[in-house]
Amino acid sequence: MYSLLKEKIRKEDLFLLMQILMKKFLMHNNKNNFQKNVLDENLEECSNDPLTGWFRDGCCNTDENDHGAHTVCAKVTTEFLEWLKEAGNDLITPHPQFGFPGLKDGDGWCVCASWYAKAVEAGKGCPIFLKRTHKNTLKHLPIETLKKFAIDLS
Repeated sequence: MYSLLKEKIRKEDLFLLMQILMKKFLMHNNKNNFQKNVLDENLEECSNDPLTGWFRDGCCNTDENDHGAHTVCAKVTTEFLEWLKEAGNDLITPHPQFGFPGLKDGDGWCVCASWYAKAVEAGKGCPIFLKRTHKNTLKHLPIETLKKFAIDLS
C-alpha cells in the first residue's frame, strides 16, 4: 500500500502532508501547554503562509533539539534576506524537497536567534513581533534591543 502511495505522491506533497499532520498533532497535544514569548505571555502564531517554526506548526516553538534556536518571529525585509544570504544563511532560494518556498519581503518567519543577533549587530535587523517571539531569544538578545525592532507594541 505504501509503495503505491509513494509512486503517486510527490516527495514535496508528502512533506507538506507531514507538516500538516505534525501541526494538528502538536495543536491537539499542547492545547493548555503554551510556550512563552519574550513578554512572558503565551506565544502567538508567527506564520502559516509560509508555514514556519522548528516544528512547522506556524509558531516559534522550540525544544532542546532546536540547536539553531528558531525563535525570533521576523517580518523579513529584502535588505535582511540579502544580508543573510551574503553572510551564509540563504533564506531566499526555494528548496521544495524540504517544503521550503524561499522567503520574500514581508513574509513572517521564525529566524534563528543567533542570526538575528548578528543582523542587528551589522545594522540589518528587520521588524519583529515580540508576542510571537519565543522567550529563549532573550539568551541571545536583551529585551531592550528587541523592543527597538518590535512592530506589535502599542
